[in-house]
Amino acid sequence: MASSDQGSSGAPKPVPGSYGLPVIGAVRDRLDFYYFQGQDKYFESRVERYGSTVVRINVPPGPFMAKDPRVVAVLDAKSFPVLFDMDKVEKKNLFTGTYMPSTSLTGGYRVCSYLDPSEPTHTKVKQMLFNLLLSRKDEVIPTFRSNFSGLLATVESELAKDGKAEFNKLNDATSFDFIGEAYFGVRPSSTELGTGGPTKAAKWLIWQLHPLVTLGLPMILEEPLLHTFHLPPFLVKGDYKALYKYYSTAGKQALDMAEGLGLSREEACHNLLFATTFNSYGGLKVLFPGLLANIANGGEKLHEKLVAEIRGAVAEAGGKVTLGAVEKMELTKSVVWESLRLDPPVKFQYGHAKKDLEIASHDGVFQVKKGEMLFGYQPCATKDPRVFGATAREFVPDRFVGEEGSKLLQYVYWSNGRETESPSVANKQCPGKNFVVLVGRLFVVELFLRYDTFDASVGTELLGTSVVFTGVTKATSGPGSE
Repeated sequence: MASSDQGSSGAPKPVPGSYGLPVIGAVRDRLDFYYFQGQDKYFESRVERYGSTVVRINVPPGPFMAKDPRVVAVLDAKSFPVLFDMDKVEKKNLFTGTYMPSTSLTGGYRVCSYLDPSEPTHTKVKQMLFNLLLSRKDEVIPTFRSNFSGLLATVESELAKDGKAEFNKLNDATSFDFIGEAYFGVRPSSTELGTGGPTKAAKWLIWQLHPLVTLGLPMILEEPLLHTFHLPPFLVKGDYKALYKYYSTAGKQALDMAEGLGLSREEACHNLLFATTFNSYGGLKVLFPGLLANIANGGEKLHEKLVAEIRGAVAEAGGKVTLGAVEKMELTKSVVWESLRLDPPVKFQYGHAKKDLEIASHDGVFQVKKGEMLFGYQPCATKDPRVFGATAREFVPDRFVGEEGSKLLQYVYWSNGRETESPSVANKQCPGKNFVVLVGRLFVVELFLRYDTFDASVGTELLGTSVVFTGVTKATSGPGSE
């Protein structure tokens, strides 16, 4: 394995690449991105064409939604971390990239994801989120277990009835309830919101992300509908209002804390809604199916190893799933990190250069001018063969086990920062980073306390992977077999 922090030789050079003709070049690239090549191939083909992992390209959505689609893309593990360096890049209004959804979708406020750490509100909101997570830390494990054991019981009854069980639909409902209960002690489905929360949330998410997705419709329909103009916010106003009502009631304690930090209740509530629904729930919608698919494809040998590790650690803890027990599960941790490396929930990162910069890739040093937009497509960086070797694109369950394995964690970037670093009010790393890794592990634990092995078929859907259970083998030993 080559270290990606070795110095690159040679004098700084200009960034290669081309934006093509104004408007036409950007539209053509957009069609490549969505229809003719697809995301991965779009970036890989440009790297190949220009012989560089730092390259000038257009990124979607382009005209007429984004003022300027031109970026300098950093597409290897060495150049990518410039996007985390707050001395070098500014993150104002760049969460979704070259376009920004209307603030009508967030109560008229620029929420935390769109704020640069230099803005005072960023510190207050991020501190509110840290305080919330800290105040609820003891609730996470019991709440997760009660919600997801319910999900798996439903899987079993659907398997008995139909011979299959669609995981994604069940996961959407369960994850939404779990997050509400873990953060606020109130399951959304037991309030006025009822079971409609996930649908309202998904609709609101699409209104913000539609410029970056394809629904699989014919290009002639999708291009004008999704990629050329913003969908009108008033069409999801009612959904947002219903979600807001839940957060303003259930999140009372968090909002009280926020007032103590100098935020108005209203601004705090819109931020709470965004962080919980977009960041947390949106993340689990992608994480759990991807994780489940990787474990399903890992086969019975992997399942046996996970069973032995998980049940052994739980037995040692007196038959209880504790934080200490989960910390001891090295393979389980590695499986979660490997899933986050291969399929990060948020694939794009952006930043404006605060000053003239020199960016080093494995092969050279490049000059970037102040004000230029930097862009990273994370899967290119986290599947970098110069760091992860010949298996960079494969799911290797024990990749991060042991001393050598733990050295690779610095190249896992899913949280908008290195896995070896911690979120703070001064950076843009995900405040729920440790929460996400923990619930990923708890998901694997729940699975293998209950089953010796399982079968599933894996496909794709709008935001990622889709999984259908086709069979489960109930636990024959250990805590799960009771």
